[in-house]
Amino acid sequence: MAHADVILPTEPARELPAVRSIGPMDLKDVLAKGLEDFRAMPTHVIFLSLIYPIVGLAIARWTFGYEVVPMLYPLVAGFALIGPFAAIGLYELSRRREMGLDTSWKHAFDIVHSPSLRAIAALGLLLVAIFGVWLFVAHAIYVANFGQDEQPVALAEFVRRVIGTPEGHNLIIVGNAVGFLFAVLAFALSVVSFPLLLDRNVGMAVAIATSIKVILANPFTMALWGLVVALGLAIGSLPFLFGLAVVMPVLGHSTWHLYRKVVVPDPRPRPEYHPQSKGQRYAADFPSSLFLPISRKE
Repeated sequence: MAHADVILPTEPARELPAVRSIGPMDLKDVLAKGLEDFRAMPTHVIFLSLIYPIVGLAIARWTFGYEVVPMLYPLVAGFALIGPFAAIGLYELSRRREMGLDTSWKHAFDIVHSPSLRAIAALGLLLVAIFGVWLFVAHAIYVANFGQDEQPVALAEFVRRVIGTPEGHNLIIVGNAVGFLFAVLAFALSVVSFPLLLDRNVGMAVAIATSIKVILANPFTMALWGLVVALGLAIGSLPFLFGLAVVMPVLGHSTWHLYRKVVVPDPRPRPEYHPQSKGQRYAADFPSSLFLPISRKE
């Protein structure tokens, strides 16, 4: 009996997509292909990726007032939680380049025409919610150790607190342990979910289950990939997160090629979007035209 997606309506799937076993050398290959995609599309990809550090800093400033410095590390670490969603336009560009299609920057927004758009949005909102919870938890851990600061904390003072006090040592241990749990959760939910949803109309539940299946089939390789992503984001955080404008697209393109390596392709053709012409309308048709059914040509 076919299993329907109980989270969002979609085509029924009889079983999860098949996955392959891959090794560390495959990760080297996907990084090389991701770098190749970046070199083929550098200018507009960097432009699109500048939104990551800018929005990240804006969120921290808006959420915690002037206490940005204590939240810089949790913010950078949090990009690992929302990175798979933030990079979805990059997956689309890699998909188009793979098929020999035009890869101008505007096609990064073609996801709005995807049959899986609702599943993509729902999973993205889930990751954003996890990111928000992580920031508040990280802030609570900081306040529990140092109290609520009345004035903005300078970077030098913050470093002295963290490195030179018992409270700072406790902050490092507890904060990293809790952050690791958040990262494992987000990684398990999304390591190949978004590329799969772009490639197939399988629904959110199947995408998440497939990501977990990939991890279970390749525990060491996927753990190594998670480490690569974490180190890349740490490097990209310098200076002031703007290195993410380069690191994020390389990791994003590489993630698409990781998906291609580890998930067996579907032989069926991918559904394409065909916009329906609205045709000419007349004033006499209003307001009845508002209630006419809108058809989509598949």
